[in-house]
Amino acid sequence: QVQLVESGGGLVQAGGSLRLSCSASGRTFSSYAMGWFRQAPGKEREFVAAISRSGGNTYYADSVKGRFTISRDNAKNTVYLQMNSLKPEDTAVYYCAAGPYPSSVITTYAYWGQGTQVTVSS
Repeated sequence: QVQLVESGGGLVQAGGSLRLSCSASGRTFSSYAMGWFRQAPGKEREFVAAISRSGGNTYYADSVKGRFTISRDNAKNTVYLQMNSLKPEDTAVYYCAAGPYPSSVITTYAYWGQGTQVTVSS
């Protein structure tokens, strides 16, 4: 089992940057693929990015490709989401999740963090 805690959210102006972190408990972090999802008010939770267990493969939603970068440090049990060129439509609660393989499908992931709010002002 793994417990996930996100941090790094906040308020930023359009065009700005934020880096989200997700710290995992336990000694098996490197055995999980990790994903980032987001949920805006009144909308369904959607896929943002995913990374393989080794970090060698990454995947992105079209809406964030070229602006967001997912990475991980298995020695620190942490996955990151670097968000650049932020837009108001990126405003959402961002969640990290752990699962057996990288996927854009929510049900792939068994473990979820509590989420961190990102607000982008215009």
